[in-house]
Amino acid sequence: MTGRNGTAPRSDALLVLADGEVFEGEAMGADPAAPGLGGEGIATGEAVFNTVLSGYQEVLTDPSYAGQVIAFTYPHIGNYGVNPTDDEAVRPHCRGIIVRALSDRPSSWRSTATLEEFLVRHGIPGITGVDTRRLTRHLRDKGTMPCAFGTASESDLLRAAQAADATDGHDLVSAVTTPKIIVRGNGRYRVVAYDFGIKEAMLRQLGELATVTVVTASTTAEQVLAMEPDGVFLSNGPGDPAALPGITAEIEKLTAAGTVPVFGICLGHQLLAAALGATTYKLPFGHHGGNHPVRRLATGRVEITSQNHNYAVAEGSLESADVTHVNLNDGVIEGLRCRDTPAFSVQYHPEAGPGPHDARYLFEEFRLLMDHLGATPNTDSEMRSA
Repeated sequence: MTGRNGTAPRSDALLVLADGEVFEGEAMGADPAAPGLGGEGIATGEAVFNTVLSGYQEVLTDPSYAGQVIAFTYPHIGNYGVNPTDDEAVRPHCRGIIVRALSDRPSSWRSTATLEEFLVRHGIPGITGVDTRRLTRHLRDKGTMPCAFGTASESDLLRAAQAADATDGHDLVSAVTTPKIIVRGNGRYRVVAYDFGIKEAMLRQLGELATVTVVTASTTAEQVLAMEPDGVFLSNGPGDPAALPGITAEIEKLTAAGTVPVFGICLGHQLLAAALGATTYKLPFGHHGGNHPVRRLATGRVEITSQNHNYAVAEGSLESADVTHVNLNDGVIEGLRCRDTPAFSVQYHPEAGPGPHDARYLFEEFRLLMDHLGATPNTDSEMRSA
């Protein structure tokens, strides 16, 4: 196979899983031998597969993939190139990308660069030509696991894969959260959004409702309440919620106060559940895709949803909240609503870009809850500070 725009041949590469399974391919994207990327021709991370048919740029720039290597099940990736508008964060936080066939010649009037140029610019290594169908079946049957890929020898790659960390027990949020307060949107409400790895699509949706003050993940409940918000948003983010006891404790204080509505998505859903006393666990291979059917229990309606998470809330561990949504594929809890405090959350992504948008109504439910709690119109350009 030829390389970038057919100008140079690609180097042979291997993908090796921690259990010893080997896949052949060719190197693409950033060179893992480059300074800052390992220096030994090896990239490592936790291998997961994503089933989306489009939206590869949004997937790659979702901070929730920190520490992971993304394998796309759709065979042709890069067809329409990339453009700055579709970034969900200022840079990707994933460790790498695995594809069956990389498109070197994108076809879209919106494209400003090829996917490979994007990967090189951001220092993300990849491997193409992989039998992603076999890889997906293996991960589905054996579960998510660490991997290593690159131009190094098979034995070196196996050692690297077996030495690589999974996401279990690691705080990955501190690496992706904002280092300073950011103010976005101009809606009539005042919302404080915890950034555990927040996506641009979330900020766009919230910004239509409110002036949104985005705060770092280490912000205390006292600091948030001192801003006098009409609502608090708990964002998506990477890794194991059980590794974030400090954040969980602050959310518990917010819900105990009961004075401000709380809305959580993805990791925010898991952390809210943990703050209410629930437990979380790691799924065998996670939910990563744009086509998961979820039943809304109040109406019986089935929503097609976008999902990206490896952890879930344990059934039966919620004592002070009701389950509102359930995944029809495997029964995983997809939503909850608290009984004695104004808080609710969902595991999936109602803000998903490019879609689906079946669950966008949840942002309206957040607005109605803020209205019910007596929110006042926002006449300031910024959130009141402490």
